[in-house]
Amino acid sequence: MTKPATSDPTRTKPADKPTSKENKSARKKRSGSARKQVGDSFFVAQLASRARKDKVAAPTSFAQLKADHLKTYLDEAQINEVERAFKYAKKAHKGQYRRTGHPYITHPLAVAQILASMRMDHQSLMAAILHDVIEDTDVGKKSLGEMFGEDVAEIVDGVSKLSKIFKTRAEAQAENFQKMALAMARDIRVIMVKMADRLHNMRTIGVMSREQRKRIARETLDFYAPIANRLGINHMKVELEELGFQALYPLRADRIGRAIKATKGNRKELMDEVRRSISRSLMQEGISATVIAREKHEYSIYRKMKAQHKSFEDIMDVFGFRVVVSQADECYRALGVVHNLYKPMAGRFKDYIAIPKANGYQSLHTTMFSMHGVPIEVQIRTKHMDAVAQNGIAGHWLYKSSQEQDFDTSQRRAREWVRDLLELQQRAGNPLEFIESLKIDLFPDEVYVFTPSGDIMELPRGACPVDFAYSVHTGVGNRCVGAKVDGRPAPLSTQLMSGQYVEIMTSPGAKPNADWLTFVVTGKARSGIRHALKSQQESEAVSLGGTLLNRSLASSNKSINDLDFRRLRKVFKEFGVRKLNELLAAIGRGDQMAYMVAQRLLSADDPNYEAVSVEHDGPVHLHGGEGLVVKYARCCGPVPGDAIVGHMTPGRGFVVHIETCSNMTEIRRRRPSEIIPARWSSTTQAEFFTSLRIDLKRRKGIVAELASTLTDADANIENIIVEERSAEVASVVVLIGVRDRTHLARVMRRVRAIGATISITRTSS
Repeated sequence: MTKPATSDPTRTKPADKPTSKENKSARKKRSGSARKQVGDSFFVAQLASRARKDKVAAPTSFAQLKADHLKTYLDEAQINEVERAFKYAKKAHKGQYRRTGHPYITHPLAVAQILASMRMDHQSLMAAILHDVIEDTDVGKKSLGEMFGEDVAEIVDGVSKLSKIFKTRAEAQAENFQKMALAMARDIRVIMVKMADRLHNMRTIGVMSREQRKRIARETLDFYAPIANRLGINHMKVELEELGFQALYPLRADRIGRAIKATKGNRKELMDEVRRSISRSLMQEGISATVIAREKHEYSIYRKMKAQHKSFEDIMDVFGFRVVVSQADECYRALGVVHNLYKPMAGRFKDYIAIPKANGYQSLHTTMFSMHGVPIEVQIRTKHMDAVAQNGIAGHWLYKSSQEQDFDTSQRRAREWVRDLLELQQRAGNPLEFIESLKIDLFPDEVYVFTPSGDIMELPRGACPVDFAYSVHTGVGNRCVGAKVDGRPAPLSTQLMSGQYVEIMTSPGAKPNADWLTFVVTGKARSGIRHALKSQQESEAVSLGGTLLNRSLASSNKSINDLDFRRLRKVFKEFGVRKLNELLAAIGRGDQMAYMVAQRLLSADDPNYEAVSVEHDGPVHLHGGEGLVVKYARCCGPVPGDAIVGHMTPGRGFVVHIETCSNMTEIRRRRPSEIIPARWSSTTQAEFFTSLRIDLKRRKGIVAELASTLTDADANIENIIVEERSAEVASVVVLIGVRDRTHLARVMRRVRAIGATISITRTSS
C-alpha cells in the first residue's frame, strides 16, 4: 500500500492521469487548468513543452539503460541486482504519475541513467532507482537493507527528505541539507544520487507552478550547482546553472541565448583561425594535443554582466580555448608555446596544477592577446585532468579500473570538504545557521598561504589569520591570541594574500572574541567562534541561575547543596531539562523563574513542606544596581517605598513593577503564577527613574523654571517632553531620577509650589 507521494514536486496523484473513461469535457477542463497553471508567458510555455517530451521526461527504459550503459561496465550479477531494484520500485510506484503525464518510475530510471553515464557502481544505480521508496511506501530503511543490502539502504535514507513537520519551508530545506551532509560523511555516493535526482527534476521543471518553479530554481542556483562545482562535476554544474537560469529568468535567458547565436557566425572564422594557429605551433614542437574552442554558457555570461557591470559585447569579446595533452610536463611546454605565439597579459596566469583547487581541479590558465588584439583565455591540462574537471569525484568510478591513483586527490579533497561540512553541522546552533555557513563555504575565491612547515592551505579571498587558525584546527582557533604574517606580527583582522606564510600564536587560557565574527569569512571559523561563545554564555547562565535559585531557597534556610537531586528527576522532567546545570542555565537566561523552581523543588524534596507566605512582603530582596539580575520597568518606574511585584522575562531577567501597574494587571489576569511579590531592602542605595506628568499654565520661561525646580530638589532630569494641550495649558512629561519614595514626594511638593502648576501625577503606561 502506498502513501501519498510528497518527495518529487513533479509528481501527481493517480487521478491526475487521464484514463479512457474520462469524457472529453473533463479532459478539456483539466487541460485548460494546466495551461492556466503554466501561465501565458511564451517562454514558460516553452519550458513546459520541453518538460513533457519523452526524451526529457522519460529518456530511457530499463532495457535501453541495460543495453546502452550497464553492459559496458557491470558484470551480469551486478546487472541482475539493478534489475531486481527496478522491478521492486516499479511495483512500489504503480499508479503514480508525474505532472508531465508519464508514469513515476520514469523518473528513478532517468536518475539511474545520469549516474550510469558517469559509470557509477551498481549500488549507486540501485539507490537511484529506489531513492523515493522509503518516502512513498511502508517499507522502512531496515527492510530495504534486508532486501538490497545496508549500503543501498544507507544511500536511499541519506537522499530521502525528512518526514518531520517544520515551522517554515526554510527550516525544512536546512534540515534536509543537514541530513544529506551527515549521510555524505558516511558515503559520498549519497550526494551523487541527490545531484542526479535534482538534475532530472530541473529538466522537467517547466510543468511546475510559478511559485514552485522559482523556489526550486533559486535553491538549485544557490546550493546544488555550487555543490556540483565544489565536487568538481563540471558538466552537471553547467547544466544545473543553465536550467536554473532558464526557469528563474526565462526572458533574460532567451535574450542572451539569441545574442549568443547571433554572434556565433561572426566569431566562428576568428576562433577557427586561432585554434588552427595553436594546434600548428604545438605540432611543430612535437606536442600531441587536442585544441577545443570553449563555448560560453548563458548563466556564466549573465553572472559576469551583473557582477562586473559589463555589456554583453564586453563579455563575449574574450575567446576561450582548451588544450588537452597527454602528460603533465607537456602542459608547461604547451604553455611556453602559446606564450611564444601570443603576448600574455600580466597577472592573468594561474597554476592550478601545482596548487589544485579544493575540488581537485587541475589546469594551467592564461590570458593572452591574439591576432587583431582580441583577448583569448586558454586552459591547458592532461586527459586525466580534463576527466576530473568534467566528472569530479565521479571520476573515481569512471576510471576506477585503470587510473584509480590519479583520482585519489579528488576523492580525498571531496571527503575533506564533506568532513568539514559535518563539523559545521555539529557546531551550528540551528539548521538555518548551518545553511548560512554552507553558503559562505560554497562561494570561495581562493587564496593560497603557507604554514610554517611549508604546507599549503587554501582559504577564501578576504580570509584573515583567524580563518587560517580554524582551518588548521578548531582548538588552534579557539586558543588564538596573535599571528605573524611573513615573520612579522600582524593584526588578526589582516586580509591574507596568496604566497604569504602564516604563524599562529596561542595561549592555553585564551577564548574567542565576539568581535572576530565581524571579519572572519570561512564557515568553519564562524561556526567555531559561535560554538565557543555559546559555551561561555552557557557557563555564565549556569552561574547566575545558581545564585538566583540559592536566593529563593534561602527563604526556607536551604541551598542547592541541601537538596537530593537524585530524588528530583521528576521535577527536572516537568521543567523540560535532564540535569541540574540545564535547569540553572534556564533560570539564568530567564526561561524559568527561580522562585517557582525553588518552591517546586522544596515541595518535592519534603512532602511536609509548606510554601512561604508572600501576601505582602515577598521573599525577593532587591538592592539597587543588581545589574543583570534585576531590571526596573520603565512603564511604571518603581522607586524604593513603592509596593512592588515582579516577574521573570526571557532575555531580561527579573523585572520589577509597581503592584498596581497596568501591565501587571494583564499578567495577573492571564498568568497569575508568574507574578512574584517582592520587597525593597532596607539598605537600598541607588538612583531610580520614574515619570511625572505635570500640567502647567503656559507662560514664558515656564519649562526652564520647572527644570530649575527639579534640579534644586536634587532630582536628576533624564528627559523632558512638552505636549501642547491648549493655548493656555501645556502638559509636560518628565523622566527623573530619585533615591526613594520620600525623595519623590519632596520633589512633587516643590513642583506643586510653582504658581503655574495645575496638577502633577506619576505616569503608568
